[in-house]
Amino acid sequence: MSTTRACPPPDGPGPEVEGGASAGLPPAGGGQARRLRLVGVSGAVPLSRDFTRQALRDWGWLPAATADHRAAAEDVLLVVSELVTNACLHADGPEELRVSQAGKTLRLEVSDLGAGTPAPRTPHRAGRPGGHGMFIVQRLCLDWGVQRREGETGKTVWAELAAPS
Repeated sequence: MSTTRACPPPDGPGPEVEGGASAGLPPAGGGQARRLRLVGVSGAVPLSRDFTRQALRDWGWLPAATADHRAAAEDVLLVVSELVTNACLHADGPEELRVSQAGKTLRLEVSDLGAGTPAPRTPHRAGRPGGHGMFIVQRLCLDWGVQRREGETGKTVWAELAAPS
């Protein structure tokens, strides 16, 4: 897993979603995508989870047919929570959440204006409070990383998870 591997940006700007409603936009390579603007939003973490949960419903991940499908959906919601929480705590808040699905991969992206680089705390100390977010992301995801904005402050932290089989 990488914290610095760049990933190509998605095609096009996509729709802006207000108030938690969802709108679709195909991601690069086909599939489905949703965007949620989070600038100045109160309760960004639960709003992001609800938004992602609705996308998972619309895309057939929920309601889960099996325990494995339910676990996959719960992993997605946990990773969304961790990425948005990190943007709230360490980057003056998130700007946008993008959720996309192409083939057997679900991609989460959280953009913010922060200059820092998220990384799992090393060594990981399971018994201590706090500092577990990126460790959780690293453990649950196929891959994750940070895409810096060229010539600007800010970044997009992205994570990819496998769709249930």
